[in-house]
Amino acid sequence: MAEPNENEFLDNLEEAMAEEFAAEEAEIDDEELELEQLRAERDQYKDRFTRALADAENARKRSDKDRREAENYGGSKLARDMLPVYDNMKRALEAATEEQRAVSGPLLEGVDLTMRELLNVFKKHGIEVIAPVVGDRFDPQHHQAMFEAPVPGTKAGDIIQVAAEGFMLHDRLLRPAQVGVSSQPAS
Repeated sequence: MAEPNENEFLDNLEEAMAEEFAAEEAEIDDEELELEQLRAERDQYKDRFTRALADAENARKRSDKDRREAENYGGSKLARDMLPVYDNMKRALEAATEEQRAVSGPLLEGVDLTMRELLNVFKKHGIEVIAPVVGDRFDPQHHQAMFEAPVPGTKAGDIIQVAAEGFMLHDRLLRPAQVGVSSQPAS
């Protein structure tokens, strides 16, 4: 039997090692590719998680804001509907003469107590009366001009008559005060 040639043996060994090296290199490349894919997937999940966390935080803040607004302003329709009741009770008390007060004292006292209780309920729920005084400056943020007239001794923009008080619900205008405003007096 002939002995294998030493060169042939070395060539076969070299070829086998090259194949093994190529297989290992291919395996390493596959592992690196898989590792890169896993990193990309991880980064994608991290980004989605971060966005979901931010969305949840924004939803919580919106919910808190909506809850606060509902607490503060949820009753604004009812409050607006109660304003004519206040106006009528105030007119009734202002219209009563001294003679009527003497005759109907307990009745008017009851109306006055009811008016005070209504004001207490308003205050409890954050409703404040805007009560301008004749001579104050007209403020379009809180007043509604019902008419304008030249009045001697006044400046343009002065309040000359208060037709109805206004109301604020916390920091929002519920109803502006209805006023008459002085125009520039005729010379």
